[in-house]
Amino acid sequence: MTRTTMTRLADGREILYFDDTGTAERPAASLVDHRELPARPEPGQLRFDALSGEWVAVAAHRQSRTHLPPADQCPICPTTPANRTEIPAPDYDVAVFENRFPSLGPAAHDVPPAPGWGTTAPAVGRCEVVAFTPQHTGSFAELGWRRTRTVIDAWAHRTEALSALPGVQQVFPFENRGADIGVTLHHPHGQIYAYPYVTPRAAVLAAAAGAYSAASDGGATLTSSLLRAERHDGSRMVLEGEHFSAYVPFAARWPLEVHLVPHRQVPDLAALNGAERDELAELYPELLKRFDALYPTPTPYIAAWHQAPLEPAMRRDGHLHLQLTSPRRAADKLKYLAGSEAAMGAFINDTTPESVAARLREVASEPASRTTLTPEGAPA
Repeated sequence: MTRTTMTRLADGREILYFDDTGTAERPAASLVDHRELPARPEPGQLRFDALSGEWVAVAAHRQSRTHLPPADQCPICPTTPANRTEIPAPDYDVAVFENRFPSLGPAAHDVPPAPGWGTTAPAVGRCEVVAFTPQHTGSFAELGWRRTRTVIDAWAHRTEALSALPGVQQVFPFENRGADIGVTLHHPHGQIYAYPYVTPRAAVLAAAAGAYSAASDGGATLTSSLLRAERHDGSRMVLEGEHFSAYVPFAARWPLEVHLVPHRQVPDLAALNGAERDELAELYPELLKRFDALYPTPTPYIAAWHQAPLEPAMRRDGHLHLQLTSPRRAADKLKYLAGSEAAMGAFINDTTPESVAARLREVASEPASRTTLTPEGAPA
């Protein structure tokens, strides 16, 4: 089992260490943050956009956040005498801590119930950083099975814990990879946002899922039906396992887009059982490796875990899945969101989903059906 240890940083923020199965217990001395940090800043602000009915976070304090520091000043490497970082321990496996420059939080409570023009509120919620490895270089795809499994346990733990905070409506784990996506740290890491409202994209997906469920008298869920249709068609499938399958969606928006979906309808990562997490720890890095195998240089991507919002009706019809996307449309070209996409939300794809799926099948680094596991859970 992954071991979890919680402590606090010098300014009161939580930090949790998730240690790989079988590792030694963490020394207490390694958990103390010896830095002198200023008090946490006041939270940003939420403003209600009456024109769209959406909340917008105003976080001007993030202008001063760390931006692409040199390796010897990385704030999420293990602490050394010369570089006292956000992670006080001299070594770690996976670490999760509250963001020093959060868009949301640290307070957690409900947003105003009947907002209109001019409505503001503190930017409540939570923003956390997930450091995947103590190594400053590398990528998620290179973590190895056991460390990937630890990250999945960390995502599940934080999903459950953040979902229990007052006012939280949606929990979103994600990774931005690559300068072209806008990362501010090169060290392999991701983030988790706990929103005090259902985000616009999640609301659109939930509405579609709810309408589909209502039309079938609750007898089918939309994501499960789409997965079944894609597996039957086959032309856009990328890989299939015992518990998860991945495909390029029929109406993909991005030049590179793959959805990784559990066969069993579950609302979030916390609901996955041990066998599902074991297989996910194998199949997810395989997808990332295929993205990188398409071109001579690493592919920038956003790995977005779509979890069901906590509102009961949305949660009933929700189905956990990953949407892995990249704006890369050629080795030397990126797709930019211009007039149609950015202003109207009307996407125009520069590739065909069938051709992208074929290329991702061709660059497989492992047989797509290989899911046999040893008794310890590592791939055979």
